[in-house]
Amino acid sequence: MPTRPRRHQLRNSLIYHAYNRSNNRVPIFLEDEDYQHFLTLLREYCERFILRMYHWVIMSNHFHILFEIKNPEEISPFMAGLQRAYTHYHHSRYHDSGMLWQGRFKLQPVQKERYLIACGRYIERNPVRAKITQAAADYHWSSASYYCTGVDDNLTYEDPTYLNFGPDAGLRQAMYRQFLQNFATEEEKMFRSCDNSVGDKSFIGRLQLSRGRYVGRRKGGYYRDIRSITC
Repeated sequence: MPTRPRRHQLRNSLIYHAYNRSNNRVPIFLEDEDYQHFLTLLREYCERFILRMYHWVIMSNHFHILFEIKNPEEISPFMAGLQRAYTHYHHSRYHDSGMLWQGRFKLQPVQKERYLIACGRYIERNPVRAKITQAAADYHWSSASYYCTGVDDNLTYEDPTYLNFGPDAGLRQAMYRQFLQNFATEEEKMFRSCDNSVGDKSFIGRLQLSRGRYVGRRKGGYYRDIRSITC
């Protein structure tokens, strides 16, 4: 499988959907304190790496985040540091050892202008698909409550397309709750595996595969190597 593009010049169009799951899919967020600690780590690492977190969810054995970062070359240090910090916390709290995560995180480039809000909906609907709750806004450990109720979680950076839901906060919240319910199965499939970049033909066309590596087309007709960064 080809590696995904992680650093190139499309900074105004590109956001990243990152995902990882626990080793053997066992629950690693067992108590509210565990979720809260991971949330605190997300806040700390977002500030450290100058990152805008648009949408996120923490489930019992995995997490999804959708973000924009000032320097894409720092994605791997960001993800590795976040996961390592939670591993240290988990081992200390539960007196265990060994590999906590299933391995290398998955990263999916997403076109900001067209698919930011759609990917956000996929992420925030995770608890609904898992039949944990009937309404995404009722799940405490996601960005859905920020958009549906206006509660500031000190992590979520407002999705710029959220303003299109209405002229005032109350209407935007109501329309966003409806938006979360009116999902499309085919749309959700685009974000399920993180195996493919998501965007229109123009966006995808600028993520060219050259000698087994994705590269972004630059002005002047030449390419810049954007080989995958390992974590």
